[in-house]
Amino acid sequence: MYLNNWKDGTAEDVFRDFDGERWGNYRNDEDPVPLTEKPAFAGAEILLASYGTPSYEGYAFVLFRRDGKLWEVNGSHCSCYGLEGQWEPEETTVEALRHRVKEGTLGEGRYDENPFAVELLQVLSLT
Repeated sequence: MYLNNWKDGTAEDVFRDFDGERWGNYRNDEDPVPLTEKPAFAGAEILLASYGTPSYEGYAFVLFRRDGKLWEVNGSHCSCYGLEGQWEPEETTVEALRHRVKEGTLGEGRYDENPFAVELLQVLSLT
C-alpha cells in the first residue's frame, strides 16, 4: 500500500527516494546495480509506504517484510534535502506498531504532513 506522495508509486520509487548519501550527493542514475538488488533494499517486500511533504519539509514511514521479519524505516527532511541516506531499518512487531498507533501518535499526521494510521492498522490486521 503506497500513500500520500507515493500514492501511485512502486517499491523502486521508495528506494530511489532513500538512495544516496544523506545531505550529500543525490543518487547516480548511471549506477550499474538496480535499486531492488542493492543490499539495503534487496528482498524488501513493502507492506506500507507513506511520504508527505507539507510546507517544504518531508516525513516518511515504510513498513516492509524481509526474511520473515517486520521492519520499519522512518525518515524526514527540511526543504533543502530529501530522504537520501536515511534507509535505516529497525526490526518491529505487529504488537508494537498497534500500540504506537492506538496509544501514541504514529501515523496521525497532526498537521496533515503524513497521515497513515488507519491504513497501517488495516495492513497489520492482514499480517
